[in-house]
Amino acid sequence: MIPPRFQPVFDDLAPLAARFAAAGHRLYLVGGTVRDLLAGPTTTEADYDATTDARPEQVKQLLRGWADAVWTQGERFGTIGAKKQFASGLRSVEITTHRAEAYSSDSRKPDVEFSDRIEADLSRRDFTINAMALELTGSEPTLVDPFGGAADLATRTLRTPLAPETSFTDDPLRMLRAARFVAALEATPVPELVAAVQAMATRLEIVSAERIRDELDKLVTLAHPSAGLWFAIDTGLAEHFLPELPAMRLEQDPVHRHKDVLTHTLAVLENIRPPAEQPADRPPFDFRRTRLAALFHDVGKPRTRGYQKGRGVTFHHHDAVGARMTRKRLEALRYSNDDVTAITELVALHLRFHTYSMGWTDSAVRRYVRDAGPYLRELNVLTRGDCTTRNEAKARQLAARMDDLEARIDELATREELAAIRPELNGGQVMEQLGVGPGPVVGAALAYLLEIRLEEGLLGEQAVRERLDDWWRTNHRG
Repeated sequence: MIPPRFQPVFDDLAPLAARFAAAGHRLYLVGGTVRDLLAGPTTTEADYDATTDARPEQVKQLLRGWADAVWTQGERFGTIGAKKQFASGLRSVEITTHRAEAYSSDSRKPDVEFSDRIEADLSRRDFTINAMALELTGSEPTLVDPFGGAADLATRTLRTPLAPETSFTDDPLRMLRAARFVAALEATPVPELVAAVQAMATRLEIVSAERIRDELDKLVTLAHPSAGLWFAIDTGLAEHFLPELPAMRLEQDPVHRHKDVLTHTLAVLENIRPPAEQPADRPPFDFRRTRLAALFHDVGKPRTRGYQKGRGVTFHHHDAVGARMTRKRLEALRYSNDDVTAITELVALHLRFHTYSMGWTDSAVRRYVRDAGPYLRELNVLTRGDCTTRNEAKARQLAARMDDLEARIDELATREELAAIRPELNGGQVMEQLGVGPGPVVGAALAYLLEIRLEEGLLGEQAVRERLDDWWRTNHRG
């Protein structure tokens, strides 16, 4: 009997399957959709992946009149894509001709060979849990599982359909993908898979930075990514895409004495959760960027071993070193300029909270908000997540201080325009008041007015003009 959770998927694809059957072809649902349907009722992916014995040109013909849109960018690899508005929503459908490709040892792209057998196609997939198919063109949907993927899914076992050396030669990114499934499914990799990753980790170097970046994003945004990152570190894989991570291992953290820097870093990563509330008048909280900032936040510690009070290395120096290292790695992984800026800023600012140990004056709050800029909510979440102490009293104290800071921010925001702190006069008004034209003096005047704004808050235009006149008389006599 087909579980009820399968039925909406079958209903969506039944008309398309009928087209393929009428043309004498078979159509199979494959990949994550099959895995997730078998795993449970709440994990079905939004889009559909399918495979067929029909060739790409035939697939295009069969999609015409059914799909709302068709694209052919992946045709040379046997993939035709489509968009379809189903009753359940708009979804992508990608249909790939059965493949039996193999990668050459120094290539990032496959030499595609088509096959007429579903078993050949499934054998070239990454893991047995993804090497299952549901045939949709028979009298009733039938599971095709030649490599025991359903049993591995039930036992949370991670294996490759063929020898792992063959699978990882075909596509070395699968070694990093293994880390993701170790974390996502709490799966245990079989010993031969672990040994293959250890032996073949250097092959990750032929994979494009963009593909590695995308896989890293998927890993760090899982609910609990630590197990996957430990897998990458323990097998030596991390050395080839994120060497800063294993460099933190066993590096003593002088603040969190009970754990090394790497253990602390992964604990912070797990601590990052989106805020409970999402105000409609603020930009959405960026979970991915904040998780990445957590991953990088202490990369500077191995370079600043003296970092702690009384050792001559300041919070600022530690943050600056970490920010530079973060920028270098993110750029190597081809992150966007916006991502690089945001994540680097969060790393640079993540200890700012601790510099106000004596309390938060209005001036300190304004400067904190100004420096955080558009990343204020992410910085606050990162700061909270950075508390991993086992001392419950200390943890409560830090949480209370953060609560106090956020309350102060809200309090000042009701009186002042904290979201965009700027001088109360603009450049044109400064030139008008002082009777000067454009030049360095205007910039100096605006910097002076901004300092007043930060220290004293909103004074009103008349008071600010008087202060500007005093500054001008004092600094520009004669």
